[in-house]
Amino acid sequence: MNDSTLGIIREQVARLTARGGFYRDHYRGVENTDIRNVEDFQKLPCVDKGDLRDLYPLGLCAVDTDDVVRIHSSSGTTGLPVIIPYTRGDVEDWAILFERCYRIAGVTKRDRVHITPGYGLWTAGIGFQAGAERLGAMCIPMGPGNTDKQIQFMRDLESTVLTATSSYALLLAEEITKRGILGDIKLKKALIGSERWGDKMRARIAGELGVRLYDIYGLTEIYGPGIGISCDAGTGMHYFDDYLYFEIIDPKTGRVLPEGELGELCITTLRKQGAPLIRYRTHDLTRIMPAGDCPCGCPYPRIDRILGRTDDMVKVKAVNIYPGQVDEVLKQVDGVSSEYQVMIDHLLGRDTVTVFFETGVPAEARESVEKNVRSRFKAIVGITVAPKAVSIGELPRSEKKSTRIFDNRY
Repeated sequence: MNDSTLGIIREQVARLTARGGFYRDHYRGVENTDIRNVEDFQKLPCVDKGDLRDLYPLGLCAVDTDDVVRIHSSSGTTGLPVIIPYTRGDVEDWAILFERCYRIAGVTKRDRVHITPGYGLWTAGIGFQAGAERLGAMCIPMGPGNTDKQIQFMRDLESTVLTATSSYALLLAEEITKRGILGDIKLKKALIGSERWGDKMRARIAGELGVRLYDIYGLTEIYGPGIGISCDAGTGMHYFDDYLYFEIIDPKTGRVLPEGELGELCITTLRKQGAPLIRYRTHDLTRIMPAGDCPCGCPYPRIDRILGRTDDMVKVKAVNIYPGQVDEVLKQVDGVSSEYQVMIDHLLGRDTVTVFFETGVPAEARESVEKNVRSRFKAIVGITVAPKAVSIGELPRSEKKSTRIFDNRY
């Protein structure tokens, strides 16, 4: 943390505590002059999503409501939604960050950006659009669903850049392949975000759509997507340290971890006005990549791709299981495709784990693939599973995010 960033945070703490409400209570007893160095900053209490839910609807707002020009919200699937107010400056800053992402991915004003993420309270669609418009590219704001129309517009308007969740990108890729129309599709790049995705899924999307893939990162509480993106060098995701300060902490203890260690990403906003956050726990698992020049030439620092979430973890027979571990197992087994589902049940007094995975091998060869999956699971994750091979296309597809682990024990 440099002196400039430390100064910005001191000013932010002073402004927020003077504002009162949540901020004054959260930082009670903290004076901005107490934050003299990075060690002092790391003593500040973190903010979690539960804190934000408790502030529903506008308890997080740090400006007069007359200065709020837009509201976005999290999905609220596990409780009250989190409401995030944006000022005009926040909206403009978000577009600046998103334009940077497009430029890092090599998108230019000559491109035609096909936008499939959702609009409305969700941050995705409008963020992709604002950044592309600021860049000067043509936007095709489709939103999710209606795959026939998506493909029609993709062909007729000659879209060159796809923005989507990985699940919907795969659905579109499979449909285009099934129709045999890849030669009519002009896509060159795809910016994929909102959910983690494994190497086999990446390979299928890239191969079946004929595109170069870029991971784009973000979350509703911190602007939305567009606060980080991978580059052509494939050395992680660049993030914008003039707008955001990133830390990696131990999910259990909150201790800040050294560079290169895997942990939970914690974000501090440096310029946000409507709902600034200091040391916000994202629950996303990643690591800060070693400092130094990236081969792509981009000057911004990097984090690794998102490897999972702390709240995605389930415990079976005293073993912690993350979706990323399942990806790691399946990518090592020949004949296994990208799609899988894990079913965890409690039957006859014990936990059972069934792993359904898609494969293109013929029925008579599937027993051998299942045996290999069982063996790799035991070796890597440390539990015995019941592997079940199914044909490609048998598992459900999603236009949004895919659910991969189902815990049916409760």
